[in-house]
Amino acid sequence: MRVLVVEDEVHLAQAIFDGLKAEGFDVDAVHDGNDGLWRAREGSYDAIVLDVLLPGMNGYRVCKTLREEGIWTPILILTAKDGEYDEAEALDTGADDFLSKPFSFVVLLARLRALFRRGAPPRPTVMEFGPMRLDPGTRLVNHGDTEIALTAREFSLLEYLIRRDGNVASKPEILDHVWGIDFAGDPNVVEVYVGYLRRKIDQPFATNLIQTVRGAGYRLCVDV
Repeated sequence: MRVLVVEDEVHLAQAIFDGLKAEGFDVDAVHDGNDGLWRAREGSYDAIVLDVLLPGMNGYRVCKTLREEGIWTPILILTAKDGEYDEAEALDTGADDFLSKPFSFVVLLARLRALFRRGAPPRPTVMEFGPMRLDPGTRLVNHGDTEIALTAREFSLLEYLIRRDGNVASKPEILDHVWGIDFAGDPNVVEVYVGYLRRKIDQPFATNLIQTVRGAGYRLCVDV
């Protein structure tokens, strides 16, 4: 089994590396988020052990980027943080399991073996809403027979609205799910990106799929 360890604490990374090697695993270790992302893209790994607080790019972003690119290698996130919100963020970004520091190597090994038994998560189901078809695996979006090019953030926003299945999504909910619960920027960014989406999925086709519900938020609705 091949394992990628992405951990900036060199001594801890070395301890995990040595322990897994002793158990017969083929292990690569890097200490930077950008290096970890590159290795995960280029290598064929059975699991990734990914720290959260990394230089270059934090573990949440690495995990989310891999999932957005259709890379479904099982990911076990390590963090010095503790609490239900940190665990929820890890899982919401696409991680398969979560382990708080300090931890026992025996527990880490057991978690990894559980991930190996489960294998890579199933490829996400293609989602449809009216004329829209969104494939989370390939990151492709179609309006009927026309393919639409979306940025990563536009894709995430559209995916979240489709998952709401016509129900209203408030601005705080959109910010939490699309920008992350630690987002500290201007909340009006939601309106900006809704505008971007409308120019791509509504205006060229004379539709009004994205509807504003005054005082409540946004929802998708098929034109009638």
